[in-house]
Amino acid sequence: MTAHPDSPGLLEYLCSLDVPTLAALLHEQAERDPDLGERLRERAVELAEADGIADGEHGIEPVLDTLQRLLDAGTRADLAPLAKRAMDKIGDAFARGEDTAGQLRRAVGLYARACVAHPPAPEVLADWILSVAFDRPGWPVLDLRAFAQSLGDRGLARIKSFVDKSADEDPRRSLVAARLREELAEISGDVDALVAILSAKPPSREVSLRIVRVLRDAGRHSEAIAHAAKALVRGKGPVVRAQVPETPPAEPPPPPPVPVAEPADLGELLEAEKYDEAWEIARQEQTPLADKLRVAEFREREHPADVLPIYREHVAELIAYGDAGHYRHAAKQLRKLRGLYRRAGVAGEFGEYLTVLLEEHKRKTRLIAEIRNARIALPKAQR
Repeated sequence: MTAHPDSPGLLEYLCSLDVPTLAALLHEQAERDPDLGERLRERAVELAEADGIADGEHGIEPVLDTLQRLLDAGTRADLAPLAKRAMDKIGDAFARGEDTAGQLRRAVGLYARACVAHPPAPEVLADWILSVAFDRPGWPVLDLRAFAQSLGDRGLARIKSFVDKSADEDPRRSLVAARLREELAEISGDVDALVAILSAKPPSREVSLRIVRVLRDAGRHSEAIAHAAKALVRGKGPVVRAQVPETPPAEPPPPPPVPVAEPADLGELLEAEKYDEAWEIARQEQTPLADKLRVAEFREREHPADVLPIYREHVAELIAYGDAGHYRHAAKQLRKLRGLYRRAGVAGEFGEYLTVLLEEHKRKTRLIAEIRNARIALPKAQR
């Protein structure tokens, strides 16, 4: 006769097992019993929240690790609420001036992944994205592509409606609106709209290359060649000469595809600790700055000199917003840059870089004040 599961003999046997053995048995049973597996996963989330969120900054990293493990395992549990609470808590610490930018970028990425499995209401998610983009200066730039699937048509339409009505004279908000319009056009696949947005930007090597690639990827090779030819006439030839033959054939063969950095690709590479491969994507000119910064955090550990241009670009972007919050964030990045210059063995070059930067922005007294507050020694001309 089979012993009852609650019989003393079975209980004594289970109590005699060491933790790893008992965990392995329980995990094996959970694989056979989906309901048990889901209850255990939900319990893991509850424990992570209780132990991590309540303990403050020391518990946040384990919470993020738990979220990542569960998402990687394909859990069916709704992790979006926990991911958002962790992200908001890190964001609060960031707003207080704590150095949590790396954690915040990681938390935003995990929240985006959690939303794919269990999307919040599209309007709610859209309003949160707009709030972060327009009202939280200094936060990492949200990549709209990472949230596109979760937003769906309704969420994207809400963001587009808000951006289309935006006529703010504030330079920072105008830049945010322009960036969102560009990302919306890219997500929708509206090539004409995207080309029009890019064409309205000041001519540059990067803009010319992007337009050529957008047209080429859409199969509009003759237009890509025509645009490249115009760039050559304007004196931008070296920028795109390698993209276009000197005497284009009547029916040019499709050029080889240019790898474009997708957030999911970078995320997979970083999670797999394939940092060199991720860097090869990040160093490409068309890679968004937000993705470059994600990879730079890992690259700087052993190759600080490689990431100097990325952080200089980030400082320039932050200053361009023109408000106190972004100036404060720029000062933090300058302090980080100073350390990277030292680690790269070119500490003296930071002073030269800072001198040129402050000469360019010498009328921005609030920026200079934030740099002083960050305990960065100013060049003599700015003291």
